[in-house]
Amino acid sequence: MSLLNILEKIQKNGLDFKITVAHINHMIRDEAVEDEQFVEEYCKVRNIPIYIKRAEIEKIAKDNKIGTEEAGRTVRYDFFEEVRKKVNANKIATAHNANDNAETIILNIIRGCGTDGLKGIEPKAGILIRPLINTSREEIEEYCNKNKLNPRKDKTNDELIYQRNKVRNVMIPYVKKEFNENFVGTLNRFSKIAKEEADYIENQAEEKYKTMLISEEDGKIELKLKLFNEQENVIKKRIIRYTINKTIGDLQGVGNIHVEDIIKMCEKNIGNKYLTPNKKIKISVKNKKIVFEAI
Repeated sequence: MSLLNILEKIQKNGLDFKITVAHINHMIRDEAVEDEQFVEEYCKVRNIPIYIKRAEIEKIAKDNKIGTEEAGRTVRYDFFEEVRKKVNANKIATAHNANDNAETIILNIIRGCGTDGLKGIEPKAGILIRPLINTSREEIEEYCNKNKLNPRKDKTNDELIYQRNKVRNVMIPYVKKEFNENFVGTLNRFSKIAKEEADYIENQAEEKYKTMLISEEDGKIELKLKLFNEQENVIKKRIIRYTINKTIGDLQGVGNIHVEDIIKMCEKNIGNKYLTPNKKIKISVKNKKIVFEAI
């Protein structure tokens, strides 16, 4: 079911809504300008407000010494948030589908993810919604053919220079052919189970966090060391990640190895020891407390 179908059903049920389109031109492909013009004309004919941004993603990636995919994602979501604030919207809808979710799970496993990585792409994450996340790419293409639509195709999706493309065009087709024809559906069901279990553990960790909290200030949190050390490892890891996120607002650069090092530091309980899992936070053990401080 397309996003437009979903919106039509909402409208028929008497719910008022407005949609605004935000389009990013990554300026990587020669056809990108044609894509931009296609979306702009589509919206113009249907009186849909549209905001367009051009960004030299490859240059941004090089200047910041990060991957092209990471640079593109950062620029996209920053732009989406900019447009959301400008039009006073309460949701940002992206077009992620079931195949995207399956690819993400596989990539997360390859990179050595924890249980959170097995959840894949969540249908809702704050103001972000993914209305097509349970719809396969094949279903979307079938809908386009049936309704005689002529969507634009990103040719870089076929190039095997990106990990995701290798998973999409080589690994998944092979597994579907040799092992499980419904591999994408299987991974999506698996992600739902993983999400239920990961969310349960997260809730348990948050409750434990409340019992060991000493103080919670802007940029600084203190926890009771003894009570922390009494927890099971799975809860300790969740509490550390949860507290880091509360302290600095993200977990970028914080890997499992950093979390395990923090646990070891707490278990040894040596005063005035500290670790910096990334450049934004310092975590120390002193006076029977674990102190998380933004740098």
